[in-house]
Amino acid sequence: MLVSKRMKTNPVTVGPEDFLSTAHKEMQAGGFRRVPVIEDGRLVGIVTDSDLRQHIGYLEKTKVNAGMTRDPMTVRPESTLEEASKLLLKHKFGGLPVVDGDTLVGIITTSDILQAFLEVMGASEEGTVRIDLLLGGNGSDLTAASQAIADEGGEIFGVGTYRERWEESPVYYLRTRAADPNRVVERLKEQGFTVLGVQS
Repeated sequence: MLVSKRMKTNPVTVGPEDFLSTAHKEMQAGGFRRVPVIEDGRLVGIVTDSDLRQHIGYLEKTKVNAGMTRDPMTVRPESTLEEASKLLLKHKFGGLPVVDGDTLVGIITTSDILQAFLEVMGASEEGTVRIDLLLGGNGSDLTAASQAIADEGGEIFGVGTYRERWEESPVYYLRTRAADPNRVVERLKEQGFTVLGVQS
Protein backbone atom coordinates (compact mmCIF):
# COMPACT_ATOMS: atom_id res chain seq x y z
CA MET A 1 0.00 0.00 0.00
CA LEU A 2 1.30 3.45 -0.90
CA VAL A 3 1.78 6.37 1.50
CA SER A 4 -0.37 8.54 -0.80
CA LYS A 5 -3.39 6.35 0.01
CA ARG A 6 -3.08 6.74 3.78
CA MET A 7 -1.45 10.14 4.40
CA LYS A 8 -3.28 13.18 5.68
CA THR A 9 -3.36 15.83 2.97
CA ASN A 10 -3.24 19.60 3.47
CA PRO A 11 -1.52 19.44 6.87
CA VAL A 12 -1.40 22.51 9.09
CA THR A 13 1.91 24.32 8.70
CA VAL A 14 3.84 27.23 10.17
CA GLY A 15 6.54 29.51 8.79
CA PRO A 16 10.11 29.85 10.09
CA GLU A 17 9.45 33.43 11.19
CA ASP A 18 6.40 32.47 13.26
CA PHE A 19 6.84 32.07 16.99
CA LEU A 20 6.84 28.67 18.67
CA SER A 21 3.71 29.73 20.52
CA THR A 22 1.90 29.71 17.16
CA ALA A 23 3.07 26.17 16.48
CA HIS A 24 2.01 25.18 19.99
CA LYS A 25 -1.49 26.60 19.50
CA GLU A 26 -1.88 24.83 16.15
CA MET A 27 -0.78 21.53 17.66
CA GLN A 28 -3.15 21.90 20.61
CA ALA A 29 -6.06 22.88 18.39
CA GLY A 30 -5.52 19.97 15.99
CA GLY A 31 -4.55 17.37 18.58
CA PHE A 32 -1.30 16.47 16.82
CA ARG A 33 2.37 16.39 17.83
CA ARG A 34 4.18 17.89 14.86
CA VAL A 35 3.84 20.78 12.44
CA PRO A 36 5.78 21.06 9.16
CA VAL A 37 7.60 24.35 8.54
CA ILE A 38 7.15 25.87 5.08
CA GLU A 39 9.10 28.72 3.46
CA ASP A 40 8.37 29.91 -0.08
CA GLY A 41 6.35 26.77 -0.67
CA ARG A 42 9.20 24.45 0.35
CA LEU A 43 9.50 22.19 3.38
CA VAL A 44 12.41 23.52 5.46
CA GLY A 45 11.79 21.92 8.84
CA ILE A 46 9.41 20.41 11.34
CA VAL A 47 8.44 21.37 14.89
CA THR A 48 7.51 18.56 17.26
CA ASP A 49 6.18 18.50 20.79
CA SER A 50 9.65 17.51 22.00
CA ASP A 51 11.11 20.60 20.27
CA LEU A 52 8.58 22.75 22.11
CA ARG A 53 9.43 21.20 25.49
CA GLN A 54 13.01 22.41 25.08
CA HIS A 55 11.74 25.99 24.92
CA ILE A 56 9.05 25.95 27.62
CA GLY A 57 8.69 29.44 29.07
CA TYR A 58 10.04 31.06 25.90
CA LEU A 59 7.52 29.98 23.26
CA GLU A 60 6.23 33.55 22.83
CA LYS A 61 9.75 34.87 22.27
CA THR A 62 11.38 32.08 20.26
CA LYS A 63 10.93 31.88 16.51
CA VAL A 64 10.19 28.60 14.81
CA ASN A 65 13.51 28.67 12.91
CA ALA A 66 15.35 28.59 16.24
CA GLY A 67 13.48 25.58 17.59
CA MET A 68 12.64 23.48 14.56
CA THR A 69 14.39 20.39 13.25
CA ARG A 70 15.90 21.39 9.91
CA ASP A 71 15.81 19.23 6.80
CA PRO A 72 13.58 16.58 8.37
CA MET A 73 13.46 13.03 7.13
CA THR A 74 10.66 12.60 4.59
CA VAL A 75 8.93 10.03 2.42
CA ARG A 76 7.39 10.34 -1.03
CA PRO A 77 3.74 9.73 -1.97
CA GLU A 78 4.84 6.66 -3.93
CA SER A 79 6.76 5.21 -0.96
CA THR A 80 5.20 2.11 0.58
CA LEU A 81 3.81 1.95 4.08
CA GLU A 82 6.48 -0.65 4.81
CA GLU A 83 9.22 1.87 3.93
CA ALA A 84 7.60 4.55 6.09
CA SER A 85 7.14 2.09 8.97
CA LYS A 86 10.81 1.11 8.92
CA LEU A 87 11.89 4.76 9.10
CA LEU A 88 9.46 5.53 11.93
CA LEU A 89 10.67 2.55 13.95
CA LYS A 90 14.37 3.04 13.24
CA HIS A 91 14.38 6.72 14.20
CA LYS A 92 11.56 6.55 16.79
CA PHE A 93 9.51 9.20 14.98
CA GLY A 94 5.77 9.59 15.34
CA GLY A 95 5.25 10.93 11.83
CA LEU A 96 6.93 11.92 8.59
CA PRO A 97 6.26 14.74 6.13
CA VAL A 98 5.37 13.53 2.64
CA VAL A 99 6.98 15.52 -0.15
CA ASP A 100 6.82 15.61 -3.92
CA GLY A 101 10.15 17.18 -4.79
CA ASP A 102 10.41 20.02 -2.23
CA THR A 103 6.64 20.47 -2.01
CA LEU A 104 4.81 19.23 1.07
CA VAL A 105 1.80 17.16 0.01
CA GLY A 106 0.88 15.42 3.26
CA ILE A 107 1.97 13.81 6.50
CA ILE A 108 1.93 10.13 7.50
CA THR A 109 1.84 9.12 11.17
CA THR A 110 2.13 5.91 13.13
CA SER A 111 -1.62 6.12 13.75
CA ASP A 112 -2.30 6.19 10.00
CA ILE A 113 -0.11 3.13 9.48
CA LEU A 114 -1.63 1.21 12.39
CA GLN A 115 -5.12 1.90 11.05
CA ALA A 116 -4.09 0.62 7.62
CA PHE A 117 -2.59 -2.47 9.25
CA LEU A 118 -5.84 -3.20 11.09
CA GLU A 119 -7.85 -2.76 7.90
CA VAL A 120 -5.58 -5.05 5.89
CA MET A 121 -5.91 -7.72 8.58
CA GLY A 122 -9.68 -7.22 8.69
CA ALA A 123 -9.45 -6.36 12.40
CA SER A 124 -11.36 -3.09 12.01
CA GLU A 125 -14.51 -5.04 11.06
CA GLU A 126 -17.04 -5.35 13.89
CA GLY A 127 -18.01 -8.79 15.11
CA THR A 128 -15.02 -10.65 13.66
CA VAL A 129 -12.64 -13.15 15.25
CA ARG A 130 -9.13 -14.16 14.32
CA ILE A 131 -8.35 -17.88 14.13
CA ASP A 132 -4.67 -18.90 14.20
CA LEU A 133 -3.96 -22.38 12.87
CA LEU A 134 -1.40 -24.79 11.50
CA LEU A 135 -2.01 -26.65 8.27
CA GLY A 136 -2.25 -30.41 8.56
CA GLY A 137 -2.09 -33.25 6.08
CA ASN A 138 -4.85 -34.68 3.92
CA GLY A 139 -5.33 -31.57 1.84
CA SER A 140 -5.87 -29.21 4.76
CA ASP A 141 -4.70 -26.08 2.97
CA LEU A 142 -6.04 -22.52 3.10
CA THR A 143 -8.59 -23.30 0.41
CA ALA A 144 -9.98 -26.07 2.58
CA ALA A 145 -9.98 -23.77 5.62
CA SER A 146 -11.83 -21.09 3.66
CA GLN A 147 -14.37 -23.65 2.51
CA ALA A 148 -14.90 -24.85 6.08
CA ILE A 149 -15.63 -21.30 7.16
CA ALA A 150 -17.99 -20.78 4.22
CA ASP A 151 -19.79 -24.05 5.06
CA GLU A 152 -20.57 -22.60 8.49
CA GLY A 153 -21.92 -19.40 6.95
CA GLY A 154 -18.78 -17.41 7.70
CA GLU A 155 -17.16 -14.59 5.77
CA ILE A 156 -13.39 -13.99 5.55
CA PHE A 157 -12.01 -10.46 5.95
CA GLY A 158 -8.28 -11.13 6.19
CA VAL A 159 -5.72 -13.89 5.67
CA GLY A 160 -2.05 -13.94 6.54
CA THR A 161 0.89 -15.88 7.89
CA TYR A 162 3.71 -15.46 10.38
CA ARG A 163 6.32 -17.63 12.08
CA GLU A 164 6.64 -18.32 15.78
CA ARG A 165 10.06 -19.31 17.06
CA TRP A 166 8.74 -22.52 18.57
CA GLU A 167 6.82 -23.61 15.46
CA GLU A 168 8.55 -25.38 12.58
CA SER A 169 5.70 -24.57 10.20
CA PRO A 170 4.26 -21.12 9.51
CA VAL A 171 1.19 -20.10 11.46
CA TYR A 172 -1.77 -18.97 9.37
CA TYR A 173 -4.52 -16.66 10.53
CA LEU A 174 -7.95 -15.98 9.16
CA ARG A 175 -10.08 -13.04 10.25
CA THR A 176 -13.69 -14.16 9.92
CA ARG A 177 -17.23 -13.29 10.90
CA ALA A 178 -19.54 -16.23 11.52
CA ALA A 179 -22.76 -16.80 13.44
CA ASP A 180 -20.99 -19.39 15.63
CA PRO A 181 -17.18 -19.06 15.72
CA ASN A 182 -16.94 -22.11 17.99
CA ARG A 183 -18.61 -24.24 15.33
CA VAL A 184 -16.11 -22.94 12.76
CA VAL A 185 -13.25 -23.97 15.03
CA GLU A 186 -14.73 -27.43 15.47
CA ARG A 187 -15.15 -27.81 11.71
CA LEU A 188 -11.51 -26.84 11.15
CA LYS A 189 -10.33 -29.36 13.74
CA GLU A 190 -12.46 -32.07 12.15
CA GLN A 191 -10.67 -31.40 8.87
CA GLY A 192 -7.21 -31.84 10.36
CA PHE A 193 -6.23 -28.28 11.20
CA THR A 194 -4.46 -27.49 14.47
CA VAL A 195 -6.22 -24.43 15.89
CA LEU A 196 -3.78 -22.46 18.07
CA GLY A 197 -6.13 -19.78 19.24
CA VAL A 198 -9.18 -17.62 18.67
CA GLN A 199 -9.32 -13.94 19.54
CA SER A 200 -11.52 -10.94 18.85
